[in-house]
Amino acid sequence: MTMTPLYDRVTLIGLGLIGSSLGHAMRRAGVAGEIIGADRDEAVCKKAVELGFVDRAETDAAKAVAEADLVVLCTPVGTFDALAKEIAGALKPGATLSDVGSVKLSALKAMAAHAPEGVHLIPAHPVAGTENSGPEAGFAELFEGRWTILTPPDGADAAATEKLKSFWEALGSKVEVMEAEHHDLVLAITSHIPHLIAYNIVGTAADLETVTESEVIKYSAGGFRDFTRIAASNPDMWRDIFLANKDAVLEMLGRFSEDLSSLQRAIRWEDGDALHKLFTRTREIRRQVIEAGQDE
Repeated sequence: MTMTPLYDRVTLIGLGLIGSSLGHAMRRAGVAGEIIGADRDEAVCKKAVELGFVDRAETDAAKAVAEADLVVLCTPVGTFDALAKEIAGALKPGATLSDVGSVKLSALKAMAAHAPEGVHLIPAHPVAGTENSGPEAGFAELFEGRWTILTPPDGADAAATEKLKSFWEALGSKVEVMEAEHHDLVLAITSHIPHLIAYNIVGTAADLETVTESEVIKYSAGGFRDFTRIAASNPDMWRDIFLANKDAVLEMLGRFSEDLSSLQRAIRWEDGDALHKLFTRTREIRRQVIEAGQDE
């Protein structure tokens, strides 16, 4: 049975992994009557149309958002201020302006600075992704069973928020609503710090003078391979995430450093009981992650 579209026209600005996956997922779910894409790169626009996850694509973002009922920014968060300013005059009254950024407080401020009266501003973050990028990387199943967090500002239209919640649920997501500041603190420890550690440990391994690059690659154990997968993520996106969520990242990094110092002391003083206690507790956390369906 074909679903009645929730939005007659949806515009996706940025056609990389998340933008292309959104297009594919919307096609499958039937939640959009028409899907318009926008990207600065004309070759990306052509590829998106060729792959079929948008009906047409424009290099002019303002032109792409004309008459759209839902506009989703799928570009790095550092672009939001300029992009919101560029499209503001073309947004129709009653439209919903959203995004997929990993940092919500800065995203909210950037979009709110330019969103015209009558446009519903509802930031969103689908907690899903892979290390791949580009329009070819997208797939409809990316959001299935994953959380999408909505962070509407105070006074946001309740009906518009509920409609966007239904949209993400139709794509397979579980949806949570929370304040933007709280979101950024939670994601700092569950996503941003792990990425920072991955970037750092892979860089450290590459810099070791006593280990050649070929040895690092040749003898990569499972743990290091996991780090390299995470460290292969889009550098533009993650640069912007760390700068945009600076305060929460630094707070969580400070707490992590304190815990790491305790672990260092336990190893130095051969405190096997402390190590075993920590490893037992973290093993239980891994079990809970698997049971929550967040291990894929």
